[in-house]
Amino acid sequence: MIDDDKLHEECGVFGAWNVADSAAITALGLHALQHRGQEATGIVTHDGVRFHSHKGLGLVGDNFGDAKVMASLPGTRAIGHNRYATSGETVLRNVQPLFAEFEFGGLAVGHNGNLTNANTLRRALVRRGCLFQSTMDSEVFVHLIAISLYSNVIDRLIDAVKQVIGAYSLVALTQEQLIGVRDPLGVRPLILGRTHGADGKTGWVLASETCALEIVGAEFVRDVEPGEIVIIDDRGVQSIKPFTPQPPRFCVFEYIYFARPDSVMEGTSVYTARKMIGAQLAKEAPVEADVIVPVPDSGVPAAMGFAEASGVAFELGIIRNHYVGRTFIEPTDQIRHLGVRLKHSANRAMIEGKRVVLVDDSIVRGTTSQKIVEMVRQAGAAEVHLRIAGPPTSYSCFYGIDTPERSKLLAARNSVEEMAKLIGADSLAFISIDGLYRALGKPGRDAASPAFCDACFTGDYPIDLTDNNEPRDNQPSLLAETK
Repeated sequence: MIDDDKLHEECGVFGAWNVADSAAITALGLHALQHRGQEATGIVTHDGVRFHSHKGLGLVGDNFGDAKVMASLPGTRAIGHNRYATSGETVLRNVQPLFAEFEFGGLAVGHNGNLTNANTLRRALVRRGCLFQSTMDSEVFVHLIAISLYSNVIDRLIDAVKQVIGAYSLVALTQEQLIGVRDPLGVRPLILGRTHGADGKTGWVLASETCALEIVGAEFVRDVEPGEIVIIDDRGVQSIKPFTPQPPRFCVFEYIYFARPDSVMEGTSVYTARKMIGAQLAKEAPVEADVIVPVPDSGVPAAMGFAEASGVAFELGIIRNHYVGRTFIEPTDQIRHLGVRLKHSANRAMIEGKRVVLVDDSIVRGTTSQKIVEMVRQAGAAEVHLRIAGPPTSYSCFYGIDTPERSKLLAARNSVEEMAKLIGADSLAFISIDGLYRALGKPGRDAASPAFCDACFTGDYPIDLTDNNEPRDNQPSLLAETK
């Protein structure tokens, strides 16, 4: 892929209850969450009698733009899922929501995040005779629910989530309930919204981000709390909190890059947060310059904040081509080298002869940053300074974000000065970890009790990495993929 030098969120989830045309509403919600996963998508509905399902590879619009497909998904309740695959080929059997028939009836499940003990659980389940149909750790939930000795679905679900370790948000649909679950530390997001139908009935939605509420005309009610299970049925919304409360550790990278800028995360506007991060970055790493240029699109709000704080003009010195996905040309070495130019073009009139500050959200392998700096130089920039709206990404994420192994992260094996030289920038600076926290309204990072999950910057992993601590010989032959 052209943007393989970026971190990727791995899933978006959406659920609707007591909503007319629930499949269409869910498809719209998934469309708003398309940035969280572009490899595959699926919707499961229930019409009061039967479940209906449609899944496909590709984008939401490619799969749910057909009237016949939508007509095959009747009902006023639904869940949907967008998937980003992290390894191997994306195949239909790995597309969510997953569905299974149990003693209590049917259950559909959509999952965002990663279970860090999935391999351990999978091996134990296989020994018990469980037959896995996919290579996703999401299926572990299904089998744990299936073998639970509790009688009703909620007790079985609680039994299951108490056995898994990881960062996740979950939506599930039964004949009688829409269920949302968030991991005990609240690393992955999940929000609750409400709709008011023409018949006066209240409908409910669950979604990964608030931007999915806007598109379907729902109002934000609240964040699902860390460690909370919300149960939605015809009586309304019930809440269960089966875990011992812990200090939350929401993923800080949602503010830097993953979430859509028009979303509100944990009460904070993502757009405002990114501008504040940019302003803090300008205070920490000022530089004499003529123009502040964002690396679009994720760098735009931070660059605006940087420009306002520094008093230097903001200009769109790089233009993004929004119609590029996978390259349509045979990926030779030359085409791979030119790939970034399919996605980004230099706006020479805003760059030529000027001292340019490029503002981006992160550096992963560094290959894209190198090509963008080179492109800006070739457009006539007198100087190119790179400013990053996140601390150096020095550690891999095991909580649902697709990151390379640590040895391939540029910041894990090079100093900032070495990185600047490799990328070809006149200077390079990252926001400090304390500066990032201050930009998000905190006094700084409390090492004893950080407010966020920032493991990709600090190596401070708040959730046990059970599978990664096992000897390699004990790993199963068919590794569970993350979503």
